[in-house]
Amino acid sequence: MAWALKLPLTDEVIESGLVQDFDASLSGIGQELGAGAYSMSDVLALPIFKQEESNLPPDNENKILPFQYVLCAATSPAVKLHDETLTYLNQGQSYEIRMLDNRKIGELPEINDKMAKSIIRVVFHDRRLQYTEHQQLEGWRWNRPGDRILDLDIPMSVGIIDPRANPTQLNTVEFLWDPSKRTSVFIQVHCISTEFTMRKHGGEKGVPFRIQIDTFKENENEEYTEHLHSASCQFKVFKPKGADRKQKTDREKMEKRTPQEKEKYQPSYETTILTECCPWPEVTYVGNSPSPGFNSTPNSFPVPEGNGSPNHQPEPVVQVADNLLPTATPQDAQQWLLRNRFSPYCRLFTNFSGADLLKLTREDVIQICGPADGIRLFNALKGRVVRPRLTIYVCQESQQPREQQPKHENGDAAANTFFVYHAIYLEELTAAELTEKLAQLFNISPRQINQIFKQGPTGIHVLVSDEMIQNYQDEVCFVLDTMKDDTNDGYHIILKLRGRLRD
Repeated sequence: MAWALKLPLTDEVIESGLVQDFDASLSGIGQELGAGAYSMSDVLALPIFKQEESNLPPDNENKILPFQYVLCAATSPAVKLHDETLTYLNQGQSYEIRMLDNRKIGELPEINDKMAKSIIRVVFHDRRLQYTEHQQLEGWRWNRPGDRILDLDIPMSVGIIDPRANPTQLNTVEFLWDPSKRTSVFIQVHCISTEFTMRKHGGEKGVPFRIQIDTFKENENEEYTEHLHSASCQFKVFKPKGADRKQKTDREKMEKRTPQEKEKYQPSYETTILTECCPWPEVTYVGNSPSPGFNSTPNSFPVPEGNGSPNHQPEPVVQVADNLLPTATPQDAQQWLLRNRFSPYCRLFTNFSGADLLKLTREDVIQICGPADGIRLFNALKGRVVRPRLTIYVCQESQQPREQQPKHENGDAAANTFFVYHAIYLEELTAAELTEKLAQLFNISPRQINQIFKQGPTGIHVLVSDEMIQNYQDEVCFVLDTMKDDTNDGYHIILKLRGRLRD
């Protein structure tokens, strides 16, 4: 009985002690931060404040959204409660995104029985990389020529119409779809997160990306420009099977935590729900590299009139030397580094102008970039070019009647006849390379050139072979004549030797 009488007293003592401890813990808050140590930027850097205001939806988040996009990939269990979900993807693997119509009856009736257009983008999550997105993507393009960051797996997709991928926008795809029908689009991401880290020494954390989907409806001009809905999610990309290993590692770490610690983290969901955001700003990038492929093929071989005058001859596409000028700004210097495949060193030379880079000595760049890239960068800065293995000069033969041309004492056309020659530089020394270079010179397809002959003794036509080209003397001059092939629309080219330039 005495024990029962003391029990309330014991509870009161415990309760009083808890209150005192709680008050003491509150009284200590803020004492460790002096007036000079407090910084609002530190508070805003907390994960709960990392989402920028521009990315937040303007309306009430409790409203039912007209559309919902679901990425069929599990979220990480190692994400705290108030942080955004994080999803791991494997490089090159196809992942399904379900396009769901959540409209209520009578909502958005203007898109009933009509198509919507959705644009899917892979963009950077970090604002620091968003500012330099164009430079980052151009650097990736140079390191991975011919590859895309984002692709559609069209055979596996369901309900999409007119899928498109702009060659100049490696991270963007678009398509039309009917919201009233089942639609699933499968995407493939070909870059990995560690490709965009500043220093690559192994073991570094990869940068996070975002998948963003913007959906539009038609306007009165039947153009898909009126915004309907946007949503995005955060993810990282690993090498094949790497996402599965990372997911397993996170799950094992969470299993080792205490129940109290687990309560601070989100559970892992089988799918990832894209959360509403503001539409991505439209920016049109024009790549520095032309898209592959030939120009449109003309109907006939463009034979210039007269003696090859520049006024009549089509101008060939000439690749201009990409030399860095001393007047280049730091932004121009960054673009030059990217175009010449020095993207890993862009951060090191962030504030360098053209003049600053040109002042670097050979020893300087080798010390900064290492022997291999250092020598390459030094040669590029100094504009050093490799001498071609063979240089020949060609000119289009005059179309004037032969009998009207004045004869020289040796039987040739008059020596004072004016010809304009073009230089052709050969590296592989093959007939196929010569065909391609001649086609570029006259802006035609190489398929229009059937055969190349060299005029031999007594006017015979000798078929040009790889071995013949390999035995040509350097800086030899030819006059080109053409013959129409009677069997097709192609032409034969005849090389008439006119001598060799003398030093």
